[in-house]
Amino acid sequence: MIKDVVANLSVGKPREIVGEFAVTVAKMFDAHLTAVAFANEPPVTSMSDWVNHEIIGNYRAEQKAYAERAEKATLDLARSAGIDCTTRILRHAVVDAAEVFGAMARDYDLSVVAQGEPDDDVAETLMIEAALFESGRPVLVVPYIQKAGLNLDRVMVCWDGSRNAARAVGDALPFLRMATRVDVVTVEQAERRNELKGAQIAEHLARHKLPVELKPLVAPDAEVANVILSHAADNDADLIVMGGYGHSRLREFILGGATRGMLQSMTVPVLMSH
Repeated sequence: MIKDVVANLSVGKPREIVGEFAVTVAKMFDAHLTAVAFANEPPVTSMSDWVNHEIIGNYRAEQKAYAERAEKATLDLARSAGIDCTTRILRHAVVDAAEVFGAMARDYDLSVVAQGEPDDDVAETLMIEAALFESGRPVLVVPYIQKAGLNLDRVMVCWDGSRNAARAVGDALPFLRMATRVDVVTVEQAERRNELKGAQIAEHLARHKLPVELKPLVAPDAEVANVILSHAADNDADLIVMGGYGHSRLREFILGGATRGMLQSMTVPVLMSH
């Protein structure tokens, strides 16, 4: 059940992408939404002896204004949608903000974060990685080009038989139960004639009375993310479900190749678990 959602708002962006999307998620599941807006601390505080204090003050005021704007936009949307929403504005440096959010997300059923934009993705990427590796909860990543709210007509499950994929399927069940169609997609380097990978998990989902179809795909390792995204586009997928691969070592995150490729090129929301 999804009854408690936390979202990292798109502070400083032209549109409040995460807030807009998270409100539709909370609406669909009749869940409470906690919207967090980080007012980033200046990255030069350790060099404040020679940095102009007026510049630092202006930066902090600007970040606070951005956070308050994101907070207000999300609250207005939540009220219009008739959902319960609380907000928090927190002040942290970018790296610390990701760590704080990752720990915070442990107390919720789901976290919602934004995909990083091509030329400005440090804060978003750190936030995704922290939520994925540190929360122990599923993470819903929203493309920076997302225009619509959550839709679950067609959901695509990426299956490779791994622990992470199994965790993602279990975490995604509330979403899958609302889907009109569920495609279980497998990717192999070469076509298998005697074994249909993914048949068991498809059968498992069918026992949950889900409308499942098994879709085996063939692609070299280096092109897994591209093949998945092409299939999603060709089949008008509304949501992709997959395991998030990689690991964290202290405050350093290392993403697997397919995960990194998905996060860089995704055009539909992706639900990840680790």
